[in-house]
Amino acid sequence: MAQLHDQPRYACALGAMQTVQSIPRAIPVLHSGPGCAIKVGSGPGSSGTFSPNIFPCTSVSEKEVVFGGMDKLRATIANALKVIDADLFVVLTGCTQELIGDDAAAVVEEFADAEKPVILANTPGFKGSNYEGHDWVLRAIFDSYLPPLPQKKDPLLVNLFSSPPQQDPFWLGNLRALEALVSSLGLKPNTLFGFGRGVKNIDLIPQASYNILVSPWAGLDSARFLEQKYGAPLLHYPVLPIGAFESSQFLRAVGDFCHVASKVTETVIAQKEAEYYYYIERFADEFLEQRIMSRRFACVADAHYALSVTKFLVNDLGLFPAAVFIMDGTPERFRQGLTDEFQRLNYGVTSPVEFTVNAKEAHDKIRAISFGGFPLIVGTSWERRLANEIGGFLVTLSNPLVERIVMNRHIAGFSGGLHLIEDIYTTSRERLAL
Repeated sequence: MAQLHDQPRYACALGAMQTVQSIPRAIPVLHSGPGCAIKVGSGPGSSGTFSPNIFPCTSVSEKEVVFGGMDKLRATIANALKVIDADLFVVLTGCTQELIGDDAAAVVEEFADAEKPVILANTPGFKGSNYEGHDWVLRAIFDSYLPPLPQKKDPLLVNLFSSPPQQDPFWLGNLRALEALVSSLGLKPNTLFGFGRGVKNIDLIPQASYNILVSPWAGLDSARFLEQKYGAPLLHYPVLPIGAFESSQFLRAVGDFCHVASKVTETVIAQKEAEYYYYIERFADEFLEQRIMSRRFACVADAHYALSVTKFLVNDLGLFPAAVFIMDGTPERFRQGLTDEFQRLNYGVTSPVEFTVNAKEAHDKIRAISFGGFPLIVGTSWERRLANEIGGFLVTLSNPLVERIVMNRHIAGFSGGLHLIEDIYTTSRERLAL
């Protein structure tokens, strides 16, 4: 049954152009109408090589709808290769061009011998969201750009993937925090996105001995494809590790998966937990004596943050989930596994979870809850009015996030948990300061 989309939090699959833009010196080539390009091309940033608002686009019109747009796509790719100094060109297709039957694959094939690689990812919006488009872009790169046969393996090299770049406001800082955790075990993480990465890192993928995906479901299909293509096993860790408990669990899972000696893993964990709890102890009185905030919280976010934040708030801070709404259009086949994860909390706590794209429905249910104090609301900028109405404390993490700029800040890992605690208790101090 169709659902009402109220207060949307994601884009169509063509929005996966942001995945391409997050790879330094890679550029998307859109085969779509200009309106689509403007809508999905207004993200908060890119890899830093090209402006996120400057990219080749066929800007198809009624003429191409009637007579086909393959000639225009051919000319756009050819001209882009002439004038843009990029290392990888990724053609993305919009809805109209898929519906009229343009054979974009045939056009891209004509550039097989071009000086720079040109590949195709079919990303029509009617087939999915930019979460799914992210998967399709990565699979296209793994399938079309990488060589068909595995290379000599580096026993310490790990391909590391997480949430869709830019769709997650904290994607870059979190990715670097995950890299640091993996590196602390003596492993060498290989990531594709952000400063210092790029096509050279894509070239390293076949040499990795392991693949790790830190995401509830986005990116899972492409990661499994990569596992099958090169035979390097995949660790799917569905929870973004935030704070001491989950970060320690993550390190143990990675250490065991990558055959790191348990003594090494436990030494690293002991050192990181000691520093983490040093900071917690310094402010213990602040947390224990803060009586204005309810011990119950509500979360309205994508699966990535709904799951990870719930685990952090329960396992590290001892709060209780009153309502959790996952708003990213999670495909049906992933929902049961996610639901099960919400029941794996400490202290015998279980969490309610609902999947919806109707924010009004979620907000109405939260309004009806008796929190026994001013509740903590974790969500997006869309939840600000709700928080004001019920006197809640709002911490915004998920997309859309319009009232704060995130450059390299992270909430993943041990230090990321401290950052999130700062955000939570700063909101209560602001209330007391009024």
